[in-house]
Amino acid sequence: MSTARLVNVEIKLSLRDKVGPVWGVGFPLVLLIILGSIPDLREPKPEYGGLSNFDLLVPVMVLFNLAMLALVALPTTLSGYREQGVLRRMRTTPVGPARVLTAQLVANLTTAVVAVVAFLAVARFAFGVGLPDNIGGYVVAWLLSAAALLSVGLLITALAPGRGPATAIGTVLYFPIMFFAGLWVPIADMPTLLRNISHYTPSGAAMTAFQAAYEGHFPAAQPLLTLVAYAVVCTAVAIRWFRWE
Repeated sequence: MSTARLVNVEIKLSLRDKVGPVWGVGFPLVLLIILGSIPDLREPKPEYGGLSNFDLLVPVMVLFNLAMLALVALPTTLSGYREQGVLRRMRTTPVGPARVLTAQLVANLTTAVVAVVAFLAVARFAFGVGLPDNIGGYVVAWLLSAAALLSVGLLITALAPGRGPATAIGTVLYFPIMFFAGLWVPIADMPTLLRNISHYTPSGAAMTAFQAAYEGHFPAAQPLLTLVAYAVVCTAVAIRWFRWE
């Protein structure tokens, strides 16, 4: 079976299981529409440079999607494959478990691309939220954010003993990740200590890069290097300690 066919199979399985499409795309999109329908959230705030709370929430919803796919959908699926013996059996076939991992990553990345296009389109045409002024910088920031969060998902899969623990770890980790992205409290309103910590988390670094792109600047080196560090370190550890059976 070619890698392309394997990716196609993984996408179909993802659609059947509904974890990625429902929780990674559908739920955050519905939440975005609900939040955009609240007039108070769309009032410009001088302290945010004329932006509204809703303007700040749009990139947070993009991270919501990435975090759900990376921390919940990916570990749950791959840990399930391990428990069912799928990865063990594939080690004896030309397909190989590494290609299964690649197919899973591509399938989740495809879902994430669909989601980010949908989020930005709905925010732009339904609620008048502008697109990032620096599209190139935004694309780079999004790709590195996806790489960083998916690598964290791989690390969870590698270290968790089974599907249940992998799902539990990913779900628990999801909440601080989204907190430091500014889902409940905008990063600018956090106390200094939490704001400084946020800059060195994958979600906080991603938000900093996203905001720079929205303002028309190419993201600074610090958030981009933070995302690269998470992607490289977590992937290296996951590869070293990944258990195929």
